[in-house]
Amino acid sequence: MPPDEVFDAALRKFLARQRVDMRALAAELGIGRATLYRRAGGRDQVLGHVLWYLTDRNLDRAVRAAEGRRGADRITAVIGHFLNTVKDQPSLRHFLATEPEAALRILTSKRGVVQARVVEHLENLMQEEIAAGNFHPRPDARTLAFVLVRIGESFLYADAIADGEPDVEAALDVIGRLLSG
Repeated sequence: MPPDEVFDAALRKFLARQRVDMRALAAELGIGRATLYRRAGGRDQVLGHVLWYLTDRNLDRAVRAAEGRRGADRITAVIGHFLNTVKDQPSLRHFLATEPEAALRILTSKRGVVQARVVEHLENLMQEEIAAGNFHPRPDARTLAFVLVRIGESFLYADAIADGEPDVEAALDVIGRLLSG
């Protein structure tokens, strides 16, 4: 995790739909670029932490919005709320539109912080439902979580991946079928 002042500055720039530029961050913070890289890592790392922070907040909201639901219905509701929130996030849409390669690399790479943590979060949610006796998946929870995240990414980031439009309803249809059958 980058130091707080680096994270805060990068988050402000991202939310303002400005490019998170390491040279500009260093100047804003009154430090040299080498110091910034040493303290915070590279641009992808800084943006990864910013995107994970926003993702984690959205996941928490999605879980709260699905309170009272159980099993596959709860899991689908969490995913649906999360995907709709992300689809409508102006700063993320701007990032995907202006820097699609960087955005996809940071958001969907197995080496990045975002995808691995989203998979872990979804796996934990499934494990809760399995432990409560509300959900009985055919594949193991880890594999299913990974597959569901990749499906969500494919439909959510369709504009950056294949010049399509984000389609949360189509993603939820496929995800619902996997979870119920």
